[in-house]
Amino acid sequence: MAWIDISTPIASAMLVWPGDDPVSVHQTMSIEAGDDYNLTRLAMSAHTGTHMDAPRHFLRNGTGMETMPLSLMAGPALVIDVDDPRAVRARHIPSGLPPAARILFRTRNSTHHLLRPEFVEDFVFIGRDAADALATAGAALVGIDYLSVGGFRQDLRETHEILLGAGIWIVEGLRLAHVLPGSYELLCLPLLIPGADGAPARALLRPTP
Repeated sequence: MAWIDISTPIASAMLVWPGDDPVSVHQTMSIEAGDDYNLTRLAMSAHTGTHMDAPRHFLRNGTGMETMPLSLMAGPALVIDVDDPRAVRARHIPSGLPPAARILFRTRNSTHHLLRPEFVEDFVFIGRDAADALATAGAALVGIDYLSVGGFRQDLRETHEILLGAGIWIVEGLRLAHVLPGSYELLCLPLLIPGADGAPARALLRPTP
C-alpha cells in the first residue's frame, strides 16, 4: 500500500494563527544568480502548518518536544469522519478503543477551511466533552484538520489542557480531504527542537487491510 501525505505544504502567505508572524520562505543564495549553491531561509511559528503540540504549549510545567516518545509516532491509527459542523463531541469517540490509540478527526475543515489563506474563526474543533472522553479512553495521540484542537472562541485552553494533561500528544493542521475514514498506519515525525512547545511535522498514512 502506498503512503498518503497528509501534511500541509509550507509556503509563503499560508494560513497562520491570528497574531503569528507570516511564513517566510526566501531563497538567499542561488546558483542561477552566480552563487556556488542554493540556500533557503525559513521563518515561521513552530505551530504553522502540520505540527505537533508538546505539553509545554499549555501546561505551566509541561515538557518540551524532546520528551516525545518516538514509539508513539509510528503505528496504527484510526481516522474518524465527523459530521458535526461545529465540534467533535463525545459521541464521536468509539467505545472500546485499544490502549494508547492514535485518533485523527476528519471534519469539514479539510474541504472548507484548511487550505484557505485567511484564518477562519468558526473551524471545527474538539469540544471539552470529547477531550474528556479521549482522556478516559487512554488515547495517546489525537489529530485534527485545522490549526488547533481547541476552538477559537470556545474550549481553546480547556481542550488543550485536558488532552496534554492526560499525556495525549496533539497533531494539528492535518490535510485529510483525500482520506477515507478507517484504519491506517501513521508515520508522523516532528522536528527535534529541545525545549520547544511545538514543532512542524511531516505526517503520512498508509491504509491497513
